[in-house]
Amino acid sequence: MTKVLVDYASMTGNTEECAQVVADKLENLGLDVEMVEATTIDSEDLLDYDLIVLAAYTYGAGDLPDEMVDLYEELDDLDLTGKVYGVVGSGDTFYEDDYCKSVDEFDEKLASRGATRGAESVKVDLSPEDDDIARLEAFASELAAKVS
Repeated sequence: MTKVLVDYASMTGNTEECAQVVADKLENLGLDVEMVEATTIDSEDLLDYDLIVLAAYTYGAGDLPDEMVDLYEELDDLDLTGKVYGVVGSGDTFYEDDYCKSVDEFDEKLASRGATRGAESVKVDLSPEDDDIARLEAFASELAAKVS
């Protein structure tokens, strides 16, 4: 069975909600999903999964979540060739230039480590509304199809 990691960091609960939508959809599609908060996992643990989903919020001037800075830096030491990944996150469109910058940074980092993007990233303005939930579920379906 395909093993999936959904690793998230959430300050207000918005990104956790996004991660939960993705995890639930992947489980409903028959994948073995483990959803964990970012501070509870080591970067090398990513090697144990077929599909890696990172969910990160962006705050301040486009800053990565404090909970995920170590993971971001430690990714430089990993070869993720053969892994499929997807990235989602929340931000505030008020910060136009830095909107969901963490999503873009994780997407670029995972690709640079040899992983294959399974679906286009999903960015959510603040908390997920109905149309965002539909986009997150479609994202999860696309990821599942990529690893099945």
